[in-house]
Amino acid sequence: MPGTVLLLAASPVGKGGLVDAASVLPVLAAVPPAVLSGTDTANVVELADPLDPQAVLTRLRAAAAAPGPLTVYVTGQLQLDRRQRLPHLALARTTPATVRYTALPWHWIREELRLRPSGATTLLLDLHADQETWQWLRTHPLDSGRNNAVYGRIAPPPARRTVATPAYMRGVATVLRSGYRPPPDQLHQQALARAAAEGAPAGTDLVLSAPGPVAGDPHAVIADAVRAGRHADADALAARHELAAAHAHGPASEDALHWAEVRADLAMFAGDPARSCRAWLTVAETRLGAGQPAGAPAVEAAVDRAHHQWGRVRDAGQARELGVALAALRGRVPGPREGALDHVQRELSRLQTQG
Repeated sequence: MPGTVLLLAASPVGKGGLVDAASVLPVLAAVPPAVLSGTDTANVVELADPLDPQAVLTRLRAAAAAPGPLTVYVTGQLQLDRRQRLPHLALARTTPATVRYTALPWHWIREELRLRPSGATTLLLDLHADQETWQWLRTHPLDSGRNNAVYGRIAPPPARRTVATPAYMRGVATVLRSGYRPPPDQLHQQALARAAAEGAPAGTDLVLSAPGPVAGDPHAVIADAVRAGRHADADALAARHELAAAHAHGPASEDALHWAEVRADLAMFAGDPARSCRAWLTVAETRLGAGQPAGAPAVEAAVDRAHHQWGRVRDAGQARELGVALAALRGRVPGPREGALDHVQRELSRLQTQG
């Protein structure tokens, strides 16, 4: 099965840039696609200093939907938004004051990759952090998803008026240019050694090394069932895990909500947007009822996904019923994009005039 490779290099233009992220892309692009992926053939998508987080999300979503192995190479810098203090990948137009609107929220990466099969996704990361984010990372590990193998490093901010080089990713590219891709853990160690040989300060980076879930993970079993078209079996397995998590930890626990979210996505894969919308609405209400703020990423993501699925509901009666619930929820959770509540109200008015 062909592999998919996403090469993403981004950093702010001007004095806000901490690392010359895009400088590594020509070196990576010189590596044959099959070597980048570790498969016989591969499709490569390259994003160099993108401007719009929504455009990056579209490419990421398409890559995540590919059925074969996926390797994501990310070079850039992390910054916190001022409102929620959550990590974002800074893009070309990002400034400290505009992180929430011009940078890519890191949890978008985690969310888009979370239902991929076990062992099918590898992230290779070479990231720099500004001083505020570096301090935050000391007590908040970067969450790239429980289903993914993650290797790389996060470097502290360079000296003032200095732009760092992506030494780790250059090391990765140098190893791969030999024409052979070793197993990810070996590639990681060789890249660290090459970065140290280039003069990267030893012992200062946060080293990322997570090989991913073990064989037999239920997510892999569910993904196999979806690929085989056994949607009812996939949902039944996820439902059993949701019920077990609710009994063990409570229905508002992260474990139970995780499986509720899996079931919402499974309904989407099964072509049932009404069930998916209703499930996402329930997840959002449960999170809010448990005291999570309306601006929490998981709450906003649940409402955004409910909104997206609602737009795909073709039965007018179901659309009206779900639209009323969505409008009430949008009043509490407007989300980061302006006009979401207005859109629901306009569509709801149109549906009501249809009778």
